[in-house]
Amino acid sequence: MRSRLARLLAGLDRWLHRAVWLVLAFGLVGGLVSTRGRLVEAPADIILTALSAFFGVVVLRLLVAAVADRERRAARLVLLAAVCLWAAGSAALHQGEVTDKSFPGPAEYFFLPAYVGFVAFLSIDSGRARGGLKSWLETSLMLGAMLSVAAVAFASPLAAGLPVDGTGLLLFLLYPLLDFGLLLLLAGQLVSGARGRGRDSSLLLGGTALLVGLDLHYAVKVLDGGYYATLATDVLYGVAFALLATGACSRRSEVAPDRGHRSRAQLVVLAAVVALVALGVRPAGAPSVVVTVPAILTLVAVVARLMVALREAQGAAEALRLSRTDELTGLRNRRALLDDLRAGLQGAHPPALLLMDLDRFKEVNDGLGHSVGDQLLQEVARRLELALPPGALVARLGGDEFAAVLPDDGDLCLLATARRARRAVSRSVTVGGVDLRVGASVGVARGTRGLGAVEVLRRADVAMYQAKQGRSGESLYDPANDDFTRDRLQQVELLRAGIEGGQLRLWYQPLVSAATQRVVAVEALVRWEHPVLGLLQPVSFLPEARRAGLMPALTEAVVGMVLADAVRWHQDGHQFQVGFNCAPPELLGEGFLPHLGQALDRAGLPAGRICVEVTEDSFVTDPERARRALQELSDRGVVVAIDDYGTGFSSLAYLRDLPVHSLKLDRSFMRGLQDEDARTIVESTLQMAHALRLELVTEGVEDAATAATLVAMGVDVLQGYHFARPMPPHELDAWVQGWEASLSTTVGGWTGPG
Repeated sequence: MRSRLARLLAGLDRWLHRAVWLVLAFGLVGGLVSTRGRLVEAPADIILTALSAFFGVVVLRLLVAAVADRERRAARLVLLAAVCLWAAGSAALHQGEVTDKSFPGPAEYFFLPAYVGFVAFLSIDSGRARGGLKSWLETSLMLGAMLSVAAVAFASPLAAGLPVDGTGLLLFLLYPLLDFGLLLLLAGQLVSGARGRGRDSSLLLGGTALLVGLDLHYAVKVLDGGYYATLATDVLYGVAFALLATGACSRRSEVAPDRGHRSRAQLVVLAAVVALVALGVRPAGAPSVVVTVPAILTLVAVVARLMVALREAQGAAEALRLSRTDELTGLRNRRALLDDLRAGLQGAHPPALLLMDLDRFKEVNDGLGHSVGDQLLQEVARRLELALPPGALVARLGGDEFAAVLPDDGDLCLLATARRARRAVSRSVTVGGVDLRVGASVGVARGTRGLGAVEVLRRADVAMYQAKQGRSGESLYDPANDDFTRDRLQQVELLRAGIEGGQLRLWYQPLVSAATQRVVAVEALVRWEHPVLGLLQPVSFLPEARRAGLMPALTEAVVGMVLADAVRWHQDGHQFQVGFNCAPPELLGEGFLPHLGQALDRAGLPAGRICVEVTEDSFVTDPERARRALQELSDRGVVVAIDDYGTGFSSLAYLRDLPVHSLKLDRSFMRGLQDEDARTIVESTLQMAHALRLELVTEGVEDAATAATLVAMGVDVLQGYHFARPMPPHELDAWVQGWEASLSTTVGGWTGPG
């Protein structure tokens, strides 16, 4: 619909473009016929008819162009209003020729506001007219300066010997000033780059120049004692307005790149100098108001522009400060720190960089709220500034990471400074009415000339990582230990490629019902088929995947493989569940549940065939969000199990309130099950689970004696090496067939593999 309207308007614009020139030509022919071929005064009725037709077509074309182009709509509507005013002035002028040819006449009430419209059109139609007050002030001072030049150049010669005085003299001088002001304004826009140099600008320049010539012609007529139009001047005015309308309706040419603050400053200074010179060298005999008013208005615009520039400078300074400042702590931010470090590395004495990371800050932030976490960060910032040397430049890089650029006083002094900073931060602090004690790990890297700031930051990060891993608290960067970090980064990239390239593998471990001895579930365990090292266990790559932010992609890949295997086993007639582990960050993240829901819809599995195993710490970080996530899983029919139960928070509240289906008692409780205390823990957990209508699964069943004991207790499901080790999907198919073929009626009679 919009494209059809655009085509319609474009066709109408082309037709009106031709109509403007055709009406002008017909008006010329009609005038020549009425004057018998002479370019002199034509009858008023013929001229008024031609004017009405001509200006009507021009106005219609401007209106169509305004509707078609939203960007230039305002400018074209302003020009349309100016053209209407000029048309009314022309009609008044020709009507007055019948009875009165004196100057000034009624037409001036229309011509003068029309000039204001022309100025507004040129200003708004500029390629940079959307700059607000700043652009208008620059346009005003440029126009004022040009009017001042025109006043000095033309006011004195024209004022001498004029047959008019008072208001008439002012109006007489004002017309050429306005004309030259328009011409110079347009030329100034072209020179400054505010207007593109193309066909539209050439047409506007031609139409404006023609107006200048025609108004000068009228000035000569007034000097001769007459104030009237001729057929020639009417036609030429029509040509001028046809050029202006064509330029306004043409496609705007590209605007030159902004020449920046320096060119604007030069413009302001030049305008101020011109205005002051005009006031100082005011020609003798010229009306003072003609020279004084433009000059004073120019100076007012200059002062206003300088005030805007001052406000911009203050805003820019504040923006620069904010861009280099951490909003929460008032310290430098990462950008400012890197700039300071970069400048220091270019000096004669390169500095060192200290990098600190708080331990267990996430637990504080999630457990006590962000406001308490923010107060803690503010206190850490204060303590760091007090603990570090006076010359240190302290910054917060983001989250719970802080850094400082220090004078390099040698290894021992740097380590002593790092230890002092760590101890200052680790002291007990009371925030939000709670006594907290958070540790920190600190890494220090020394800078050298020619070394980049980012590389020094990386080395400090390596040292901090080594301090965290070694639990030493602080560490100085050692190139000999940096190979591990490079290997780790390379490992991460290989893992990223492996996830995308389908190198992940799933192995499954069966879960056996204690009552029926049948396989009731299998648990998926991820492996990585490393291109060089072969099949890797989760412990070898999951921590790196977590640190590198690859867990969402890895979990998504695991979900896809689990559902594909579950669909295949369902089609083969197997009835067991397929479970997989979901870590708290993924469970509470924004992408896991929508992806799982869509994948389940595509798979079309019966409700209850998929089990999601979550750990207890899922409920510690954000209990309400965890409850909503598990409720959404339960609403979809997904079974929810608490994995590694007994090793974490172990609150009875979430067992009562959350849609949990089973508990998987951690394997650590299976060791020494013959001990009375260990048996008491398992039995009490079993009683609690059954009281809450939950199923109890025991992991780590390694031998027949443990299995028999658990069955005798009444445990629901058993899992462990006594039955089977994790195996690839194709081996699991064969194992399940063999296991079910070898079933007997007692625990001791289990003869399946494993």
